[in-house]
Amino acid sequence: MNALKDHISFQASTLVLREKRNNLLASNIANAATPNYKARDMDFDLEMARQNGESPVRMSSARHVDGLASIGTSGVKYRQPLNPSFDGNTVEMAVEQMEFSENSLRYMTTLTFLNKRISGLMTAIRGE
Repeated sequence: MNALKDHISFQASTLVLREKRNNLLASNIANAATPNYKARDMDFDLEMARQNGESPVRMSSARHVDGLASIGTSGVKYRQPLNPSFDGNTVEMAVEQMEFSENSLRYMTTLTFLNKRISGLMTAIRGE
């Protein structure tokens, strides 16, 4: 049974993180007109590395710029705005929509990979 779990666990954990990121991005879009709302996001690659027990990628120089400012160990970070607004809101609709679209596409792709793995397992079980 562990072999089956190991066979699909990577895609399953990827889907969970993609869903979490989609929720953050959707919240940003929903609060685009809320004064003082701070746009949030997560570093997907870093979170995947943490989940798989790998050491996360680190900046090798103090001159490297991180586009997200950390707000704790949950993996959620504040997005640094390119053009800050006067009301303190850091949501930039073009950025949020682009990130949401990309993440949604990657979610659907991961779901397709997971479905292919499951159908492959079903074919092997049936002996076809």
